[in-house]
Amino acid sequence: MTAGALTHLDSAHLGELGVPVPRYDRSAVTTGIVHFGVGGFHRAHQAMYLDRLMEQGLALDWGICGVGVMPSDARMRDAMAAQDCLYTLVLKDPDGSWTPKVVGSVVEYLFAPDDAEAVVEKMADPATRVVSLTVTEGGYNFSPVTGEFDAENPAVVADLRPGAVPATVFGLVTEALARRRDRGQAPFTVMSCDNIPGNGHMAQQVFSAFADLRDPELGRWVRAEVSFPNSMVDRITPVTTDDDKAQIAERFGLDDAWPVVCEPFTQWVLEDRFTQGRPPLEEVGVQVVDDVEPYELMKLRLLNASHQALCYLGYLAGFRLVHEVAQDPLFARFLRAYMDDEGTPTLPPVPGMDLEVYKSELIARFSNDAVRDTVARLCAESSDRIPKWLLPVIRTNLAAGRSTRYAAAVVASWARYAEGVDEQGEPIEVVDRLAEELTGIAARQQEEPLAFVANRRLFGDLADEPGFTEPYLAVLGSLHERGARATLESLMGTGSAS
Repeated sequence: MTAGALTHLDSAHLGELGVPVPRYDRSAVTTGIVHFGVGGFHRAHQAMYLDRLMEQGLALDWGICGVGVMPSDARMRDAMAAQDCLYTLVLKDPDGSWTPKVVGSVVEYLFAPDDAEAVVEKMADPATRVVSLTVTEGGYNFSPVTGEFDAENPAVVADLRPGAVPATVFGLVTEALARRRDRGQAPFTVMSCDNIPGNGHMAQQVFSAFADLRDPELGRWVRAEVSFPNSMVDRITPVTTDDDKAQIAERFGLDDAWPVVCEPFTQWVLEDRFTQGRPPLEEVGVQVVDDVEPYELMKLRLLNASHQALCYLGYLAGFRLVHEVAQDPLFARFLRAYMDDEGTPTLPPVPGMDLEVYKSELIARFSNDAVRDTVARLCAESSDRIPKWLLPVIRTNLAAGRSTRYAAAVVASWARYAEGVDEQGEPIEVVDRLAEELTGIAARQQEEPLAFVANRRLFGDLADEPGFTEPYLAVLGSLHERGARATLESLMGTGSAS
């Protein structure tokens, strides 16, 4: 199909598209949710669930107003404006089939740098009952070791100046909450959908801390009156590529500036704790529960930590796509050994979940070659991910006197990756907010083998724990001497990388 035959995706052309489109009247949808961080994951997950509800004639007063805060979000602003906030969600099955659906639950998009006041007033509007977040693990501005809010962050300091126009998610949300309090309105619920242990508790901690800094009385009100439910979210959603867009155009005749592709699997476990009500999400498969923690720990310590177990070793061994790593029997054995021997023993019982089945499904999901997720995506922002997903596993196992050799190997592979040069001598682009600091430390570790994990801001006192440092040093030395594959072969064959 030639480019001239493509149909532009917007409200005016919905009737001309050859793919499923919203069957509900989008003009009847009103905003009930303001969402920060409208990326691929939000559009493949939360927005998709709302779209499913609306297809049943439900939740038409729970439409989503997306908000962008970062300068890079200007691209999403422009794509949303050109397409009336519509986009195509494509499920990629392992058998190669693609299943498209145009999603219509996002009905507005605001770009905070353009008009912060409009963003604040949208949240202050009584019709907004939930403010939700996918701002990445690093967006919560807290120390990975102490868990304390970083009040010295220059962006936070700027937002706290008297009369400042809020520019951070903390400043924008807190200003809206303050207006609602001052107007005698009930607060909205703040719903985190990020991969952080106790994400609702963490959201409460950081937003309350910001409110304290602005006005201690406001901080007390936020703690007492605002709900911060915990949640667990799961769907592998790679970055949309130019090839994805070209394939969608060719297969479906669609001109979509920013479609989303993802795996078929999806899960959302949500704590039922909302100040102003919520959509009936259980009607579309969301598990609404009293306690999210068991599900959350299962996902963070098995799926997310296994992604880290896969990515650095896989990249060093020459793989660039996730399914290639997961389909390699050696790497699959390593992933399953980590899950069985180190991840699973740290978990409480998970109601309704068979962990043996879940772990087998994870390997199968990672092996889905249709998704074409990149190893580099999983390697990014490690300083925000490893401390939250993997280090708690190490600390729990050390405290119980159990082995940490597989998790220590993952940390060692990150340290080796952070040197910024692969096993063929080619440069590695280390994508991390601390990239300069990490690569500088990693450059010293052949002479100072514990230099990387001696960074107490990230690792606390793990460098003082022989149960961790002994396997860590063995693997790091082997990675330097023999490379990733030979190291894994030794680790899986004899239990030693030396």
